Amino acid sequence: MEPTDAQTACFEAGIKFGSLYHQFAGTPVSPESAASLATAIEESIGNQPHCESVSAEILTDELAAELADGPADYTELTGRFMEVELRVDYEGQAVRARMAMEDGYPLMRVESVTGPDGESGG
Repeated sequence: MEPTDAQTACFEAGIKFGSLYHQFAGTPVSPESAASLATAIEESIGNQPHCESVSAEILTDELAAELADGPADYTELTGRFMEVELRVDYEGQAVRARMAMEDGYPLMRVESVTGPDGESGG
């Protein structure tokens, strides 16, 4: 059985998050470098096939709190310091997916799937 276009679009969204997390987790980051790193994430993941948009926010307040009592001026990037939303379009199926902390874990999930007429993809 062939996957539907909506299933393939969801798979593509998963691929984007997998490469995003495994490419950037561990990157040294500080509140001062957060904006440029967020831009690098957006531009890098945005290069991938079927990726229509990427919005990455590095949570500078959380970074500052992490660094407040630490010995260094930077820490490593992990999911708890990021909120990311992306949109994939595959054969008219648009998938909106996001990554955000939920119960202490950086959860990646599909938020919506819509077809070319705006209806839920099948």
